[in-house]
Amino acid sequence: MSTLLKLVEELNAGRLRVVDLTQPLHAETPLLMLPPQWNNTPPFRMWELSRYDDRGPAWYWNAFETGEHTGTHLDAPIHWISGKDLPDNSVDRLPTRTFIGPACVIDVTEAAAKNNDFLLTPDDVQRWEKTHGKIPRGAWVLLRAGWAERCGTPGYANAREDGPHTPGWSTECSKFLAHDRDVLGVGVETIGTDAGQAAHFDPPFSNHYFMHGSGKLGLAHLCNLDQLPPTGSVVIAAPLKIVNGSGSPVRAFAIAPA
Repeated sequence: MSTLLKLVEELNAGRLRVVDLTQPLHAETPLLMLPPQWNNTPPFRMWELSRYDDRGPAWYWNAFETGEHTGTHLDAPIHWISGKDLPDNSVDRLPTRTFIGPACVIDVTEAAAKNNDFLLTPDDVQRWEKTHGKIPRGAWVLLRAGWAERCGTPGYANAREDGPHTPGWSTECSKFLAHDRDVLGVGVETIGTDAGQAAHFDPPFSNHYFMHGSGKLGLAHLCNLDQLPPTGSVVIAAPLKIVNGSGSPVRAFAIAPA
């Protein structure tokens, strides 16, 4: 039996399962809010074109409007200034092979509950690796912080006068994962792939800067990471093929052991 048919057999037999990592996309989907001097993304909007009526008697369909980085979405290297000159850097030119990779899930829920500004460090990653093995080249590294459960509440953006307070990656951790581990990209449960206070980092939004400057990808606004083991699952996240697109909403999911 071929590998692909074996995969289908394992899924049908329930020995593998598909875990949806995607948050619902609707008008109330949380958005990353930038200071007013910069353009912000429009909220998701959908309107009906016909529903088995005089606008179209046998069909139902809608139109929608949203930003590239709304909801569960993928960031391409061209999204950030550090990746603007890389080859094949927009979503339509990314090699499709890069949408699939093994997942390494790092659980920081306890630390993030105690400190909403928790930042993962290279030392934290290496301690994780002592238990679970070295992060393989081309892996998705997913930060499980318990943040998906906050979605729909003020605690999700966790905004204060000095900006949002959400966990993420330290500057050195982003460099370490991009350069020393050569990951495919990183994924988070928060609105964006940088920590809430990353505007104050050097460089600002350093995860975007180092990941995309290294040709890596980002996944934001994920959910159900608690259903994945630390290792042993495969994540698939394919963006829309938007010409010169800097990102796209995705239906991200994982194939994991049952």
